[in-house]
Amino acid sequence: MSILPAQRLTVKPDDPAPQPKSSFDLRAAARKIAEGELGSVRVLLVLVFIWIVFSIANDRFLSPANLTNLALQIAGMGTIAIGVVLVLLLGEIDLSVGAVSGLAGGIMATTSVLRGWPAWMAILAALAAGAVIGLIQGTIATRLQIPSFVITLAGLLAWQGALLAVLGANGTVNITDPAITALAGTFLSPTFGWTLAVLAIAVVAGGELLRRRRRRAENLEVDRPALLAVRVGAIAAAVVAGTAVLGSERGVPLSLLILIGLVLLVNGLLRWSTFGRHVYAVGGNAEAALRAGIRVNRVRILVFMLASTLAAGGGILLASRLMAVNQNSGASDLLLLTIASAVIGGVSLFGGRGSVWAALLGALVIGSISNGMDLLALESSVKFMVTGAVLVAAVSFDAITRGRRRAHGRL
Repeated sequence: MSILPAQRLTVKPDDPAPQPKSSFDLRAAARKIAEGELGSVRVLLVLVFIWIVFSIANDRFLSPANLTNLALQIAGMGTIAIGVVLVLLLGEIDLSVGAVSGLAGGIMATTSVLRGWPAWMAILAALAAGAVIGLIQGTIATRLQIPSFVITLAGLLAWQGALLAVLGANGTVNITDPAITALAGTFLSPTFGWTLAVLAIAVVAGGELLRRRRRRAENLEVDRPALLAVRVGAIAAAVVAGTAVLGSERGVPLSLLILIGLVLLVNGLLRWSTFGRHVYAVGGNAEAALRAGIRVNRVRILVFMLASTLAAGGGILLASRLMAVNQNSGASDLLLLTIASAVIGGVSLFGGRGSVWAALLGALVIGSISNGMDLLALESSVKFMVTGAVLVAAVSFDAITRGRRRAHGRL
């Protein structure tokens, strides 16, 4: 038996030493944005562009008074958009959220004003009605295998009719309970606002550090400390600037804090709970989720219930801001704006991709466009066409990025 001589491993002196893979690369970041992976960055860039354009066109756009009005305008719409995000993550659609919000506002107003219920009972009745509606629509769509588009379109008509029945001959109900109107009419003192701002920054920083530690423990790629500092610093700067601007006018609106609190709550539900992982799994591939033992029908029904409950909450905030409910509550362009908020914020219409932060970011974009066009006194026809064009652009971008991910095998 012959023994082969040992081979010497040689390395050319001019061979470059292996370099560790950088967690941040401008080219890689651009690719991720093009493929829809950094949707929040893209939306923020769009938002900055919109604010620059409208601030040039009208110097009152970035004034504290107008930004306070903008915060009040997006609170109700953003709350409804959170529920739309949940439904879109499943690859479904809910066309009834606008009508549900109007009906919930009508139930709250009539029980409070006409029947004399306390504010908390009227609000709970409105939220319960939203949950029941979601249960009905979700069960029918899931158990009977009927497309959610059809069921919720029928719901849109049915719940608009229910609103007319609830309001009756009155047509309009003015809300007088100060506990209800305070939801949109309360502004926090500067001291309390700054306290919340410091707590928010601490929570964000702590969450990022905890995420970094967990990824490192699982031997996953982590961001460089400099990039982490930039991300936390940008969020902190936004929080400080927002608190300072709003505090210089009337204070931080309670309704805006309710919206942000709901975003944090639902975001935590999606990121840290088993239910949240199941939502993404069902939206990504329902058949694979079913084979993995996930109760797909149960997840879908619960998501429709949450969406309708959040729609009811948005209707409550909208009614509180207007201090009245009428036959047009929840109608007009509310449905379009909430769906546009979710899609513009980066949620995929094909399911399985997106974040609940899309509701807040998208609502800011849509609200800013609407608010800016109001300041410029543009006609309603122009506003509808511009909003529709923005929605088409967002949907087209979603389809293009999906095609790019499929081409690179990352779908």
